[in-house]
Amino acid sequence: MTPPPSPPTPRQAGEPRHSVVSVLRTDDGKAAGAGVLLAGQHLLTCAHVVNDAIGRGPFDGRRPGRVHVPLVFHGPFGTQRLTGRTVYWVPPRRADGSDRPPRGGDLEWLGDLAVLHVPGLAPDTVDAPAWTAMREGQDVRAWHGTALPGSFSDARVKSCDEHVGYLDGEPTGMSIGPAYSGGPLWSGGDNAVVGIVAAHSRPPDDPVTGGPPAHDPGHVIRRSWSIPWQRIERELRAVGAQSLFHTDVADLDDPAYPDLCDLLDRALGSSLNHRDLAAEIAERCGTAPPREGHLGSRALARTLLTEPRALAALSEILHAQRSPAAGQLVATGQWSAVPLLLSPGEHRRLLALLAAVPAAVTARVPQAVRAALPTMAAPPATDDTAALLLHLEQFSGDGRSSEDRPRVPALLRLAEYLAVVCPPSQRAGLRLWCDGVGARLGIPRPALRERRADADDWAAHLAARSGPPRVLVGLSTDEDGHRLRIWCDEGDGPRQVSGHGDRPLTAAAVAEEVLRVLEPLARAAPGHTRPLVEVLVDRAALDLPVDEWESPGPDGLIPGVLGAEYPLVVHCPELLRRHERFLPDWRHRWRCLDSGETIHVSDAAAGARAVYGTLMDRLDAVRVTVDVPARVRSEVVQVCIAVGVPVVVWDRGTGQESHAVRHASAIAPRELPEGVRSYRAKTVHRPNEYPGRPVLAWADADRPVPVLHLSDPMEAP
Repeated sequence: MTPPPSPPTPRQAGEPRHSVVSVLRTDDGKAAGAGVLLAGQHLLTCAHVVNDAIGRGPFDGRRPGRVHVPLVFHGPFGTQRLTGRTVYWVPPRRADGSDRPPRGGDLEWLGDLAVLHVPGLAPDTVDAPAWTAMREGQDVRAWHGTALPGSFSDARVKSCDEHVGYLDGEPTGMSIGPAYSGGPLWSGGDNAVVGIVAAHSRPPDDPVTGGPPAHDPGHVIRRSWSIPWQRIERELRAVGAQSLFHTDVADLDDPAYPDLCDLLDRALGSSLNHRDLAAEIAERCGTAPPREGHLGSRALARTLLTEPRALAALSEILHAQRSPAAGQLVATGQWSAVPLLLSPGEHRRLLALLAAVPAAVTARVPQAVRAALPTMAAPPATDDTAALLLHLEQFSGDGRSSEDRPRVPALLRLAEYLAVVCPPSQRAGLRLWCDGVGARLGIPRPALRERRADADDWAAHLAARSGPPRVLVGLSTDEDGHRLRIWCDEGDGPRQVSGHGDRPLTAAAVAEEVLRVLEPLARAAPGHTRPLVEVLVDRAALDLPVDEWESPGPDGLIPGVLGAEYPLVVHCPELLRRHERFLPDWRHRWRCLDSGETIHVSDAAAGARAVYGTLMDRLDAVRVTVDVPARVRSEVVQVCIAVGVPVVVWDRGTGQESHAVRHASAIAPRELPEGVRSYRAKTVHRPNEYPGRPVLAWADADRPVPVLHLSDPMEAP
């Protein structure tokens, strides 16, 4: 049974229209729909509202990436214009339970939720309302995405299950229509929000005019459907967003609640002390202060287990007072799923430290996560650092501590690993931050020093195994030519050195620019090491003959063939990230590069399904050589890359029994970039003996690639 809503605080009991947040389109600034605030600085709306706001189709399932969505908050003292970025994404999917997107004629669907983080939101601008379950018979009110006072529409819940709630509007007044989606459905009887608007039903268009039809008594009138709170909570918990819900602890029967009440009674004494502490917690968390009157341990415990950072804030206060209750409080709070690891001040400090680090360090975050937390399941696929930190705060620590002492949390381990790849001043800042948080949590200093030593060892390993300098060439191609961006990576991560994304270039101009960047890098490379050229392309451009492009230079004396002078590989982040469940396989295969097996695909009848099955059966395969006719080659190559094979070799020429593929098969996987370069050089002066046109797809799991915005600025690879 769903619990009743918690009693509203004075802030929640205000004008419910102020809970409506406008979600605006990025192109014309008009309302795409609405949203409603969750805990902290997080906004809930429909995924199709975000898609509309950024100019995509309503059922586009791709994560919006780094796109900033314009928002307007309508508080009691005025409006605030901000932007939000998607941190949790549940794309629309068909009601049959499959993961496929809905079709245009579908009457209802599942998913369709998005949570945006709004870092600049002032605490008093708008309040997170209370929530409760939707049920039949409730009278509800919705507002247009503009949140105008006269835009409200009243309706009654006529049918509701665990997935969809149907609403019938009153015969007078406004009806729910476009731009109401994502907005809260306010139940005055419950003084709470019971769901969000998803869609409205309307009669079919006139088949002749295409406009609204003439009225017919049989038409559906003022019917809409919504996403009930029951489904919102279930779907968001499934993607790790449980910390965003404000719920009454007594109703939840939180396992930490009884012990926490007992601890507060023993450690803090009088209710006066409870009130002072509650007021200080509220100030640190940016929430409403306690109301006048008695404040006992039960009320304070309820605050600690509903406001995610309140328990850490109290622990911080008690630690500053040298109270032994600080450590007991942290230990007790670990029985609950609500409290987050960091206090508001610690969280702000960490975000400020990470915002100041160079972009090359930020690019190493996924690599540092894998090294610091090798046994953790894959983190959420997001390029939002704040979202990743929020996810890691839910992991209490590793298993390398005595039974009676706290373990080092996952977030502190990651901070230590990031510190070792930072410049000295920022390294010191992160380590001091770790020391402070560790002291508050009661983590033994030897345990933290051991993790710091692990991070130092990892940094030394990175330095020892770092490959040759890289030039990363981001290419997108259209009918006008090629658009180009270039990054250099000399071991400390990619840094952009050239960009021509706004104007098309010829193949010769691309070769000229790449050679210009390569020349000083090649002069500084140690020994006889040649820089690696890594061409970043989308799936349609895997056969682009970049290695054959030439730039003879001003005197025309040197041909300047890119693939003959430098080892050149292609990399397709789009395919690699398309099915993220294969990313762990990719990292495993890469670790086995020197010992894994090679698969040779030469059967002309071997389609994508057969190759997929083979690769699922042989998870230690690190290289696939593809030697099949051109009509099936592209599909086979793309399957190999998409499921995480780090090294794929094929011949872009027509036919089968490729001389280039046969030649490459005899070369050790790690030596392939240089081996293929040597072959390409031979094609220049001995084309009859070396007739192949080899392509080497190379996906190094240890070296980051930059986020691309060449072909689609809304989609990060």
